[in-house]
Amino acid sequence: MTLVAQISDLHIKAQGRLSYKKVDTQAALLRVIETLNRLQPRPDVVVITGDLVDFGLAEEYQTLRQALAGLALPYLLMPGNHDDRQALRAAFPEHSYLQQGETLNWQSHVKGLNLLALDSSVPQQPWGYVDEAQLQWLDEKLQQEPHAPALVMLHHPPFITGIGHMDRQPLRNPEALAAVISQHPQVERVLSGHLHRSIQARFAGTLACTAPGVSHQVAFDLSETGPANFVLEPPGFLLHRWHPQQGMTTHLCAIGDYPGPFPFYDINGLID
Repeated sequence: MTLVAQISDLHIKAQGRLSYKKVDTQAALLRVIETLNRLQPRPDVVVITGDLVDFGLAEEYQTLRQALAGLALPYLLMPGNHDDRQALRAAFPEHSYLQQGETLNWQSHVKGLNLLALDSSVPQQPWGYVDEAQLQWLDEKLQQEPHAPALVMLHHPPFITGIGHMDRQPLRNPEALAAVISQHPQVERVLSGHLHRSIQARFAGTLACTAPGVSHQVAFDLSETGPANFVLEPPGFLLHRWHPQQGMTTHLCAIGDYPGPFPFYDINGLID
């Protein structure tokens, strides 16, 4: 069995400054780290699918690095539209997979899973794009391991959600990505962030999932002209479980402490 925890959209500011004058994103990251550290069985890796910091500043990445030092699990980083590639590289020089090429694409193997990350960020833009060279790289990596279950990851989801203001900053060429994914049935999931909500859609013969934010969520509003609002709903993360005989399942998990667990049954039977 392989467990991959996915967290996303940390939006870290430097030294505990509040995001949107409301959200303590640093405290939220520390809470999810505490939650992940307690998980049993332990995840094999944590993937962080973009918007690591809020403005791509060096001091923000240092705050992020200090917080992640408390994570007792290996982790892999990806950029989002709020990130700066060079500042990210400079802050995490030991993450060698970030140091190659103009875009931050990488491949990692974790206990039988083939993890493939595409850098969909476009400097100074909220929307995403993957170019022809990236798509060729993805196709080649998938061709090389046709029998290895794969997770393809990019910050911007390749589907429309119905949340109008987020759909105006999408991945701009999902059809090109779909043309590659559809040729490789071993792709078990396409994983993204960006939307600050847990959303699933069929995509190119597989399932595309977005992770909730670890602090604030995009307000649930399916009107095309709805305002760009956020809410402080309970935060969460995704846990992807791969088993060679049982396949891939994805769990939405809450961050924090809640009452329970309580038994459904006592020694005499069902509890009233």
